[in-house]
Amino acid sequence: MSSDLLQRGKAIKLAVFDVDGVLTDGKIYFLPDGGEFKTFSTLDGQGIKMLINSGVRTAIITGRSSPVVERRAQNLGIHHLYQGREDKLVVLDELLAELGLSYEHVAYLGDDLPDLPAIRRAGLGMAVANANDFVRQHADGVTHARGGEGAAREFCELILQAQGNLEAAQAAYL
Repeated sequence: MSSDLLQRGKAIKLAVFDVDGVLTDGKIYFLPDGGEFKTFSTLDGQGIKMLINSGVRTAIITGRSSPVVERRAQNLGIHHLYQGREDKLVVLDELLAELGLSYEHVAYLGDDLPDLPAIRRAGLGMAVANANDFVRQHADGVTHARGGEGAAREFCELILQAQGNLEAAQAAYL
């Protein structure tokens, strides 16, 4: 991890995640009955839980709406869930006003063009390894892992490490 990313990570009080292509591999499976399903990484989930336990708030902002995402957010303890919101910067403005935070306190992990304004504005704006090339070029950093395959865990651990909380979070399981 670069010293710049670690420096940016020190100020983070809110970590925000896109869903499709970040918390999932980007595939959406449509069922004959009209339902859908997505797969999530348990590694990512554990990273989010460790981040929450360290005192960092978490949020999901996604352009699609899905009961599966609502259930996943509930399972992980993510209290700020915004679905069906294409303009993610508008949502972030609302959330920051509610929480009394500024953009320097935000870390954002995304993968595609709708995420780019938030990635560029956040104090720590990152893209997953398999993000759109243009998005990767404009992010502060890029994960080694692909979306849905540990990228969110890597992002969470970077913040935990920057804030000196990673070892304690891991030691809790010894």
